Formats: sequence, C-alpha cells, structure tokens
Amino acid sequence: MTEACTLDTAAQRTHIGTTRFEPHPGIKAILVTGGLGFIPSWLLRHLVLTYPEYLVVCYDNEGYCASRNNVRAVADRPNFRLEIGDVGDAATLGAVLDRYAIDTVIHLAAESHVDHSFGDPFRFTTTNVIGTQVLLEAVKLRAPQVRRFIHMSTDEVYGEAAGADAADLTEAAILAPTNPYAASKAAGDMLVGAYLKSFCVPAIIVRCNNVYGPLQFPEKIIPKFVRLLQRQQPCTLHGTGKNTRRYLFASDAVNGLDTVLHRGRIGSIYNVGSDTEVANIDICRALVRIFRARGLLPDEKDDDEYIEYTADRPFNDARYAIDSGKLRQLGWAPEVGFAAGLERTVDWYIAHDDSWWARGDSNDESPVAAKGV
Repeated sequence: MTEACTLDTAAQRTHIGTTRFEPHPGIKAILVTGGLGFIPSWLLRHLVLTYPEYLVVCYDNEGYCASRNNVRAVADRPNFRLEIGDVGDAATLGAVLDRYAIDTVIHLAAESHVDHSFGDPFRFTTTNVIGTQVLLEAVKLRAPQVRRFIHMSTDEVYGEAAGADAADLTEAAILAPTNPYAASKAAGDMLVGAYLKSFCVPAIIVRCNNVYGPLQFPEKIIPKFVRLLQRQQPCTLHGTGKNTRRYLFASDAVNGLDTVLHRGRIGSIYNVGSDTEVANIDICRALVRIFRARGLLPDEKDDDEYIEYTADRPFNDARYAIDSGKLRQLGWAPEVGFAAGLERTVDWYIAHDDSWWARGDSNDESPVAAKGV
C-alpha cells in the first residue's frame, strides 16, 4: 500500500523521491553501493528520511564523482551509516555485510561515463563486471541472510533503438550493447542472472534511461552544458547534435527503485524510463532559454552562438527507447516534466559550484556544503 505523496518543497529541498510504502517486514538493513554518487545518494537520502525503520548503509570508495556533501542531509540520522570501501574488495565488503546483518543490497556502484569507457575500457570491466561478481559472491556466501539483491543497469544494454516509429524495447529484448560501458553493464546483468539461476541469489535487475537532476557530477551532458553557459561558453555537441535520449528526473528514478524494492518480484527485470525524448541540440537550446530568462546571458548574442560542434564518438547510438509498462503495472509513473526538472537542475548548479565535489576533511564545513543539498 502506498501513501499519496506530493512533491512538496521539503522533498525538493532534500532531493528525495515522493513514494512511501508500508515498511516491509523482511527489510531491516539495506546496503547501497556507490552511495556517495548521484543516483545512489538520491535513493539513500530517500530511504533514510522516508523509512526510519530501515538501517541504511552507504558503501562507497569515494571516487572522483562522489561527494560526502551528497549525504550531509542525513549524516546525523540514527538509521544512517557510512562505510568506505570498494566493491572489488571482498574482505571489506563481507565485513560490512556481517557487521550490519544486511538483508537487502541495492547495487548502484558503477563506472558510468560513456566517453571515459572508450579511453579506459578495462576500468569499466574491473568495476562493473568484476566488482559486481565480487558482490554477488559475498551475497551468495551469506544466504539466506540477504533476501533481495537489486542490481542497477542501463537502457544502453539493449543497444541502439530502431527508428522513431519502432516499438519501444521491453525487458525481453536481446542485449546488444555498442560501447564498452554498455557492454560492461550487460556483462554485469548476465552475471546477476546466472547467480539467480545457479545459486538462487534473490536478484532483481533495473534498467534505467538517462537520469538528470541536482547533484550530478558535471561531466554528464546537462550539468556540463550548465557549467559552460555559466562561463558564457558554447555547449559542445558530438556530431550533429541530433542524437536523442530519454530523460528521467532523479526523484522519478528513486520512486522507481523504491517501487521495485517494495513491490518487485525476485527474478524479474524492470525498465525505468520516461517517454520524454530530447535531442542533444534541443537540450542546449532549452538551457540557453533558461539562462536568458534569469538574465545570465547577454542579449546581443544569438542562441546558436552558444552551440559548438565537435567530432563524434567512434560510434554514437542515435537513440534508446524502452518500454516501462511492467513497472507502471506496479503503480509507478514519472511525475516531473522535463521543462520543470531542467529548471530545478539549473537553479541548483547556479547555487553550488564545483567545490561540492572537492576532496578534503569531510568534517570541515565548506561554504558550499553549509548550504545543504
């Protein structure tokens, strides 16, 4: 049973989802891997603040795109713990699973930036494949302590979607990844499926499309463009900029994961995506309009002067398109429209500079961190 919940100012301020289910009697202690990152920290804050009955443990290796600022809003909550470690470190991982008697694992730790996967594909294999198997082994060895294992994947494992008139891809579609990142995630999916069948690991796979919103490390397209426009520099587009992606606001992704956590069936795969398909060039133009409306760009320059074209990737999928009907049957649906989500995202980046991700003593309150999330 879900309580009706509105996206109020408190939820916006703390950057959490809007779902709340009856607490599950089989859930006592949840491990969120990669919890200092973008999507994981949104989920972690949501679980800590929405379900005080659950102990939520953040497990993260503090990589370049992680920040303890992302969990500062819940750092003093009695049901929150932070543990530093890598998913490839079996000893540390096992100790954490035992220390807190973890019964639920939500695996979101990953290397996720596609551009980086062309330059250093082995790093993606190490984290997304080997790291996933190390975690699966740790869970397998602790059966039946761990009762659910939710693995976060991506729509990119399906490969490039056909033309705009083609049907959206369901969870039954064949995996056909076209870049090293997507291939590493598809391999992780295969391992999860194999451990489900071979060792009865109670697994669920979630495949999400492009997620955006506050707190995303500014290497991804939307925050990257925001940072460029803040310096009055042009947005750099691969190729023609006509490649499209479907975008889901972070709170809607969290609501999807929360729905899977409380209503998902072991052994199932769930697509989590919106129908909002936007070309990269149109994202740039939308951001320019937002900046102009806030008086942050000079009037004398034409919008197209803020667009710069660069060489395309060796291969760049034209579009991805997934069918989320299976998850919608469990009651989930996106709530935040792209225009509204984009404005909220821009406003957060205007208020927070890149020192948000700076390294240093986590106990020091920097001016940025002191603002909260």
